[in-house]
Amino acid sequence: MSNVLFDIPGPKARTRYRVFAVLGTLVVAAVIAYIIWRFIDSGQFSARRWEWLQYAQVQRDLLDALLATLQAFALGAVLALVFGAIFAAGRLSDHAWIRGISTGIVEFFRAIPLLILMFLFYYGAPALGISLPPFAAVVLGLTLYNGSVLAEVFRAGILALPKGQSEAAYALGMRKTQVMTLVLIPQAVRSMLPTIISQLVVLLKDTALGFLVTYPELLYYARYIGSQGTFGRPIVPSTLVVAAMYIALCLLLTALANYIERRQRRSKKHVEVERPPTTEDVVGVA
Repeated sequence: MSNVLFDIPGPKARTRYRVFAVLGTLVVAAVIAYIIWRFIDSGQFSARRWEWLQYAQVQRDLLDALLATLQAFALGAVLALVFGAIFAAGRLSDHAWIRGISTGIVEFFRAIPLLILMFLFYYGAPALGISLPPFAAVVLGLTLYNGSVLAEVFRAGILALPKGQSEAAYALGMRKTQVMTLVLIPQAVRSMLPTIISQLVVLLKDTALGFLVTYPELLYYARYIGSQGTFGRPIVPSTLVVAAMYIALCLLLTALANYIERRQRRSKKHVEVERPPTTEDVVGVA
């Protein structure tokens, strides 16, 4: 079985792919082993570099940094989802001026790097007489950037729904707003849940950029504790601890997404999309 984009590999090709896979695995394993060996050789795993974890005050400060990260993530995620739903509906509006404004806002904030948005809100807003705390600058940046991406995700999900869903709603006498908010967006959220969760994982990791605007999240604290000469400047151990905490948070979020997805697939409200959303749908070529 084959198509115009991909041919099923033959025996020689499969053997070649296996060889490449084995070589690639060996190269990656060698790089990881070299990094670990360099860390051991430079004393990064010595007890002296990890004793800071034994102090109760350090543990409390680390927990505070974790809570600050989760606060920025939670508020940024909620606002980004609301932003995405509103502007996805705007991009699908029957009114050209609403579509134009929504498209301009989505494309504008999606094109600006998140770090620049945070810098503008934190360092640029005082020039306009507005002083924002680091938390507000981080949350605004997360909301506008990730909300713009989620708007395209929602739009792709709505376009992928069977047309009979909206036609049936219109036949029942629903107005455009009711069809969008009560019928299409809820189903689009369910059908695009894996993509939405993936973007929320990105949002969670983006909170680490907050340390550049002095927001006291996990990476900010890792940098602080890593610069303490009292503990032998354990920048590598503190970074590894924070990285492990980020990995644990992302795994928990992914596990939650998989659980919700399994429940949705078993639900009678689950609707199969007419076609899977393509990269072009999400990328949003206007």
